[in-house]
Amino acid sequence: MGRILSVFVDLLTLFCLAHRSSSALAAENLFLRKQLSLYVERKKKPRRATDRIRFTLVQLSKHFQWRDALTIVKSDTLIRWHRKGFRLFWKWKSQSSGRPRVPDLRKLIMEMATSNPTWGQKRIANELLLKIGIQISPRTVQRYMPNNPKRPTVPSQRWMTFVRNHTKAIIAADFFVVVTATFRLVYAFLIMEIETRRILHLNVTRHPTAEWTLQQFRECIAGDEGYKFIIHDRDSIYSREIDSSLRTFGLRILRTPYRSPQANAFCERLIGSARRECLDFMIPIGEAHVRKILREWTNHYNASRPHMSLGPGIPDPRVQKAQLQIERHIIPKDQRIVATPILGVLHHEYRLERSVA
Repeated sequence: MGRILSVFVDLLTLFCLAHRSSSALAAENLFLRKQLSLYVERKKKPRRATDRIRFTLVQLSKHFQWRDALTIVKSDTLIRWHRKGFRLFWKWKSQSSGRPRVPDLRKLIMEMATSNPTWGQKRIANELLLKIGIQISPRTVQRYMPNNPKRPTVPSQRWMTFVRNHTKAIIAADFFVVVTATFRLVYAFLIMEIETRRILHLNVTRHPTAEWTLQQFRECIAGDEGYKFIIHDRDSIYSREIDSSLRTFGLRILRTPYRSPQANAFCERLIGSARRECLDFMIPIGEAHVRKILREWTNHYNASRPHMSLGPGIPDPRVQKAQLQIERHIIPKDQRIVATPILGVLHHEYRLERSVA
């Protein structure tokens, strides 16, 4: 503030001098030059010029031949002052006028990325949109993430075209293996709904049989859901008795080709998600422990985990989305964000809650 006032005083002085006669100004100029020449002859070192004095000298130098009148500094110094002033002016003039930054969300995005190491920028953006109602671009999220893991690509085949055209009527089933702490194999069996990506059923056993597998189908399929097709591979566990029983539910069996896991890509992707988001970070002790872990992850997957191919959306259609905030990138002042840990803080579920006054 003091510097601006000093510059204003100099401008006021210049305005007053502009209304004086030329003879008076010439006499005063000569009078000051004579005194300055005595100052230079004594070779006294002047005190360092302030930013205000530099600005004033640069502006005055535009109105006369300043090189002959310059004595306290070198001509290169005055030119350097002018360049410095121009850089400051250009920096002010070139200020970004694009989208506003998101300082309120930056800390939250970094916290979500750190607390959930398997989440990518799309997953975090979907979480903010569906749970908190804040719409933000995945690119903006990526800018503030400490890490950016690459997401696997889903192959697109002619078989997939058929599946996409019949998603409402298709379910799929598959087995996968989980290794316990004692290196015993536990077989997990899942059944999913293609349209909503919802897990209809998931159970584990150490000794899978055709009878056990048929019982799993009976526990989640009643025959009145409207399903027309079921996809499974050519494993010998899917016996003729199983296929015959499934036909009684009005289902048509679609066996995948040999050595073609992409034909059941939705189940393969779901199994991959279960490993990347859950099993890869845990060492299950036994069959009961595997069942407990997968059931907790299944509840999180169906009722809370955003899925990009759904719009984004959540597999369970009964879950309501958060209302979109009127002001982008801003958390409402009367509400706060609550994080619920899942699977021992491996994941978190976020929601808005009114703040307690």
